[in-house]
Amino acid sequence: MTDILYSLMDWAAIEELVYSEASDPHRLLGPHIVPQGILIQAFIPTAVSVTVRAAMEPADVGQVSFWPMELADEAGFFAALLPGKTIPVYTLEVTYDNGTSQTVYDPYAYIPQLSDADLRKFDAGVLWDVYEKLGAHPMEINGVAGTYFAVWAPCAMRVSVVGDFNLWDGRRHQMRRLGDSGVFELFIPGLLQGTIYKYEVKTAEGSAMLKADPYGTYAEVRPNNASIVWDTSHFRWHDEEWMAQRAASREAVKQSPMAVYEVHLGSWMHAGSGSDAKDAGFLNYRDLAVKLASYVKEMGYTHVELMPVMEHPLDASLGYQTTGYYAPTSRHGSPDDFQYFMDYMHTQGIGVILDWTPAQFPRDLVGLACFDGSCVYEHRDPRQGTHPQWGTLIFNYGRPQVANFLIANAIYWAKVYHADGIRADSVAAMLYLDYGKGPGQWIPNLYGGNENLEAVDFLRRLASAFHKQTGGALLIAEESTAWPQVTGDEDEALGFDYKWNNGWLSGLLGYLQYDPYFRHQRYGELTFSMLYAYSEAFILAFPHHEMGQGRGSMVSKMPGDTLDIKLAHLRAAYGYWMTHPGKKLLFMGQDMGMTEEWDEKANLPWDDAVETSEAEHPCDGKSEELRDMRRQFRQYVKALLCFYRSHPALYALDDRPEGFEWIDCLSSQENILVYLRRSSSAPETLLTVCNFAPAAYEKRRIGVPFHGKYKEIFNSDAVGYGGSGMANPRAVVSRSIECDGREESISVRLAPLGVHIFVCTPVKE
Repeated sequence: MTDILYSLMDWAAIEELVYSEASDPHRLLGPHIVPQGILIQAFIPTAVSVTVRAAMEPADVGQVSFWPMELADEAGFFAALLPGKTIPVYTLEVTYDNGTSQTVYDPYAYIPQLSDADLRKFDAGVLWDVYEKLGAHPMEINGVAGTYFAVWAPCAMRVSVVGDFNLWDGRRHQMRRLGDSGVFELFIPGLLQGTIYKYEVKTAEGSAMLKADPYGTYAEVRPNNASIVWDTSHFRWHDEEWMAQRAASREAVKQSPMAVYEVHLGSWMHAGSGSDAKDAGFLNYRDLAVKLASYVKEMGYTHVELMPVMEHPLDASLGYQTTGYYAPTSRHGSPDDFQYFMDYMHTQGIGVILDWTPAQFPRDLVGLACFDGSCVYEHRDPRQGTHPQWGTLIFNYGRPQVANFLIANAIYWAKVYHADGIRADSVAAMLYLDYGKGPGQWIPNLYGGNENLEAVDFLRRLASAFHKQTGGALLIAEESTAWPQVTGDEDEALGFDYKWNNGWLSGLLGYLQYDPYFRHQRYGELTFSMLYAYSEAFILAFPHHEMGQGRGSMVSKMPGDTLDIKLAHLRAAYGYWMTHPGKKLLFMGQDMGMTEEWDEKANLPWDDAVETSEAEHPCDGKSEELRDMRRQFRQYVKALLCFYRSHPALYALDDRPEGFEWIDCLSSQENILVYLRRSSSAPETLLTVCNFAPAAYEKRRIGVPFHGKYKEIFNSDAVGYGGSGMANPRAVVSRSIECDGREESISVRLAPLGVHIFVCTPVKE
């Protein structure tokens, strides 16, 4: 090495690079103007020679010079001193110790792509498009194609990008820390879409860890867990009309029907056929889109809700232990495939809601846990940072960058993937410091209470930013307690659009599972929901967590010694559900009369519930009578959904008291409920009579709101649905006989475990 070049070496900094401890490698590597000329330095372990290939001056455009670099450190540190005062465009021609050669652009020749304004916003927790800044982004800089990497690891000594492209060697692509932001960045020329990578993080204590990208948009198929470079901006959408309509008014949804089909994509339908396809593999998002949309449209649902599609390592977690918050799971294909799924659903007139898990994240070391060797995303104190019941970690909602990560994530799914709603899972676990914890396992807030004030503030900020950024998309809470004002736009409200009404389902099941002879003792559980029905905007859900892990199917929850009795109970339950104020949600398979508990490893019983020829289902010992019962039950749910969507009285005033009126909520001994549903947009009044007793009534007198004709237009006991056919085929004219506190009444037949719906038409004398 020449004396001049030797004198320019910063040997302490070179040692820092060699030991992969550099947090500012650009200070040494790449091109630098020095008094003697242009100093170019490169650190390439396993290289035996490196040559700079450059056009030196503007006058010499087209004339290329070659400058062999000198080996300054045997670990692979090379340097060359070029003449001139203007940094040229150059490449490095590298020969490795295995005899191969490669020409590359120098990754340390590029300036940061993150602005100071971006970093200040991120530090304040308000950089809502942070997913466009951090992560891996294919781009061109000065005409050179490559990928820009940026990651937040504030306590790391050093962060490197590693992958097959650099032998997973953390010394080769050490990243630059941007001031005090905690963000590390690096542009690597030549790395394009499809490149597999991770971050190698060296902690303050000097140990190295491999981490997936928190903002990675694609990941390997489990059990592999590396991130994959992907550009989500190239997909061509066809849902402009849908998105424009969605953006027009978020409030319009409240006056519209909403019947949600909750789906676990992995077990809705496998790549094989039939319910014996446990090991047939996962369908691609594109195939799922066509099949699922066809079924949803046939049945009459308005939306699907997907259990978490965000990347997760363990199938059995169903996606609720998320590791890749910005990556749709690769089990079903690429991000492009998932964009196709969303686009196709919209073109078919179907909204899509995504489950989202901000309440917890798993301890998998490849993920967010202990990300830079410290508690970055979680709390350091386990009393604040862990869920003992679940064995998972709790986000530090008070840390601006963590809140930014989560809020931007919800926005990301609504903007990048056009999701129509985000359902936040386990909101109660966020709101209460002692959720699932015993004495000594939690720390009270500054007022001595159990409310997580940082989570409350986070949720309010989430709602505000989400609604401003996403063009009409909905925010839904699964909140299992009586926390006040979960929904609404008031100052003290959390700001969600809807909340699951878990209490309604608990009361209904508590009532129905009682022996019919003693059921009257639980009658209040049927009517209690109307005491608080307008305190929140509710969704009445029959969700997945009531159908698995030993809880059985909805059919199995019903009383009765025979399947036909159980199905009659469930028809009555669904009839009450559909006519009760609130939007609707039903988990997959529960519209088929499934008797088996849901198993995420198995298909739904398509052969049993859908019309097929004998050749299409195996001789599995199931009777044709059983198949008929299931098909009839599916037809019932289909008819019920059609009826719901066709009658504004059942949805237009869900959130207003004038949309509902009790006629009879006192007949506990008979187990009968009678009530009205109304709409302001259509002059329609519907009278619903629910008979939850296994006894029929030939002449049951019912009070009615006015003198008129009462025509039965829906009957859960119809023969086509598997019932006995006990109905009221002719319209009934009310008479001036007082009943249920009303001057007018009618006498009708009530089927055992039947729901009868009458349209009410006033008649002048």
